[in-house]
Amino acid sequence: MLILLPPSEKKVETTKPTAAMAVYSGVLYQALGWSTLSPAARKRGEGALAIISAKYGVVRPSSKIESYKEKINNKAMAPQVAAILDTIKVPLIVDCRSSTYKTVWKSPVDITVEIRVSTVVDGVRTVITHMSKKTRGEIARWLLQSRSIPKTPEDLYAIVSEKYPCALTPSDGVEPWLLEVIAV
Repeated sequence: MLILLPPSEKKVETTKPTAAMAVYSGVLYQALGWSTLSPAARKRGEGALAIISAKYGVVRPSSKIESYKEKINNKAMAPQVAAILDTIKVPLIVDCRSSTYKTVWKSPVDITVEIRVSTVVDGVRTVITHMSKKTRGEIARWLLQSRSIPKTPEDLYAIVSEKYPCALTPSDGVEPWLLEVIAV
């Protein structure tokens, strides 16, 4: 499994390169709670998490980075990101990226599940933005702590549905699978 994450706009100021998980400090990363994960979950995360950075390209949890403020240039960064992500062979990609970072690399739609977070207001589903970051962080944490590693979109649905109401929509061959998670 590969879990794609956006970087955090909020970062801890550093004067020397530090592990990415100690630099990114926004809502998603607070919900992920890297430092409170078990050693086994962090080991799984080292192999599973790929953060798309505006400055560094693909960053892993222990990659040494400095705090930065940059907007991503998707066109310029795309070849660098593709050079790394295209070589990773996994049966399932869980896409937790924000829309800003989705166009930097197009993952294979048949094995990719995009996580979309909604809420229900007066019986109507509404996509949410800020709190979706928190929910995506919680889902990433849940997957790193799970007893099993999902290998298919259906496996992912089974694991996430233990914690959240959700619905899985298959890929149409153009767009990836969609797991719509209802934040409660």
